[in-house]
Amino acid sequence: MSKIIIIYSTTDGHTREICSYLMQVVEELGNQVTLVSINDKKEIDLNSFDKIVIGASIRYGKHSKKVYELIKNNSPILEKKSSAFFTVNVVARKPEKNQPETNPYLKKFLKQISWKPKRLAVFAGKIDYQKYKFWDRSMIRLIMWMTKGPTDPKANIEFTNWNQVKEFGQTISKM
Repeated sequence: MSKIIIIYSTTDGHTREICSYLMQVVEELGNQVTLVSINDKKEIDLNSFDKIVIGASIRYGKHSKKVYELIKNNSPILEKKSSAFFTVNVVARKPEKNQPETNPYLKKFLKQISWKPKRLAVFAGKIDYQKYKFWDRSMIRLIMWMTKGPTDPKANIEFTNWNQVKEFGQTISKM
């Protein structure tokens, strides 16, 4: 049994949903999992975990600054532990952009950090136009129009491949 921490950064809550499912999969395989939001104020001793997983959503092409800070402040620990990173973005709804080697946001992110996670994953996100404030709804609809995605302002579309999330959970358990 491994002690695993999953730290997540979410914009609208979908990355947390993915992490909750990931936690369930990993726990069913006999591991102890702690799930923590990057926004939690409590100090966590990453050294007390065998494996570290970080998951982060994208908004307007970028991960939260807190993700970069977490990695920068814990780089030595992240490098010596079994570690994984995954990103959640709507671009990954396209089959040609849903792998670590083909997702432009993950590729860009990895060039901006010094940490080299042992495992990587990309998960397609979710669009829930009715949940967004006017500005975000308008901007996301424009981006979707430009990329031939859904633009119906009443749409609530989940693109996440839950089998892919499950497989990543199994991979985490084996690292």
